Amino acid sequence: MPNIQIVTDSCAHFVNSHFVQQNPITVIPNKIRIGGRTYLEGVDLSSEEAIRLIAHEQFTPVVTSPTENDFAEVYHRLAATADAIISIHPSQHLYPSWENARAAAQQIGGHCETVVIDSQSLSAGQAMLVRVAATAIAEGASIEEVIRRVRGGVDRIYTIFYVETVNSLLHSKIISGSHAILGAMLGIKPFLTIENGYLTPMEKVRTRAQAIERLVEFVVEFTEIDDVVILQNKPHMSEQTRMVQDRLALEFPNRYFPYTLYNPSLAALIGTDATGVVILETEMEEIDDDF
Repeated sequence: MPNIQIVTDSCAHFVNSHFVQQNPITVIPNKIRIGGRTYLEGVDLSSEEAIRLIAHEQFTPVVTSPTENDFAEVYHRLAATADAIISIHPSQHLYPSWENARAAAQQIGGHCETVVIDSQSLSAGQAMLVRVAATAIAEGASIEEVIRRVRGGVDRIYTIFYVETVNSLLHSKIISGSHAILGAMLGIKPFLTIENGYLTPMEKVRTRAQAIERLVEFVVEFTEIDDVVILQNKPHMSEQTRMVQDRLALEFPNRYFPYTLYNPSLAALIGTDATGVVILETEMEEIDDDF
């Protein structure tokens, strides 16, 4: 069985905090600058503490992705014993991790096959692809099969966010100033999706009840789900999450929908007052044309 190592960065957000320790995964932390102080995401700053700090700051936090040297150091260390490295990162349109990792991978050369994959997502979506890779490795899959499964999963990640406040969206240039002003005048809140690696406004709602309805409608569109998580802005179940879970229990009586507080690298983009759902759709089996 080949020794395949997984590398990712702290944009990936895992529901199970022990998952990384239980698998051949190395997470390189982002640096988060909040209120004049710089933290290592997930190392000396938890998601709960980050959300609290960000919510009380006037300015949006600054996220610095791992550098080419950061990645190169990890790759060289792993390459000493690994047969291959699979490195999975947030969309290149959101953070520069993928570019930095790809440049670092070129330093390894032929010593160890190093494949850098753009998840075209981030947060829970990125973590789901890491989980796909870890599952394939645990099953004894070949290097080629692990890569195929991860790349195949990229197009099966679907994400939607309901955002209550738009300051971070303005700073991240996800929405324009005119749209923010119009939304404030009309009392409407944006929904976002990730499409082709971009965080993109998709529609607007006026009330929280309408937001809950839209989140439920989004999930119900899927008949086969491999992985799913509700992202929220509180460490304990929020009222929005409870309402979504209650509605989904009627639609999917035999399925549990876990929730988690989203991480600071996502909060830097969408703010600290959002609720979202991320889904990994089940891979469709190929149909034999002979039948």
